[in-house]
Amino acid sequence: MVLQRLTVLKTMNNTILDYNNLQVQEDQLVCETLYDQINQHLPEAESKIWHRHPVWFLDGNPIVGYSKLKDGIRLMFWSGADFGEEQLKINTGKFKDASVTYTDITEINAADLKRWLEKAREIQWDYKNIVKRKGILLALKGIQ
Repeated sequence: MVLQRLTVLKTMNNTILDYNNLQVQEDQLVCETLYDQINQHLPEAESKIWHRHPVWFLDGNPIVGYSKLKDGIRLMFWSGADFGEEQLKINTGKFKDASVTYTDITEINAADLKRWLEKAREIQWDYKNIVKRKGILLALKGIQ
């Protein structure tokens, strides 16, 4: 576990590392685990701090990110409302998002997270162009 954590920290985007280091130790572990899993299952995604939180993008479209809330670390999927996953809380923000909040690393189910990240790649709404379209959200992929 220690060796795996050191490997993740060594390869982590520096701005995201800074974000994670601002969290209390329990939340840091959740953030590091999420970072590792997202990068493992979405290796083609670009990660950066966006609106003060770590976010991953596919072709410039925000897909997944996490942020610190009062009650834990929220993992949010921009198009998650269409994933059909009851563990994800729908409409926690705007538009088609869904999220789950973790208070401890033991709450992260790797199989669920992998499945959600695969769906994040396959099911996308076009958030990249929402401003250009004056708030109108169009389906990109996987939406019936």
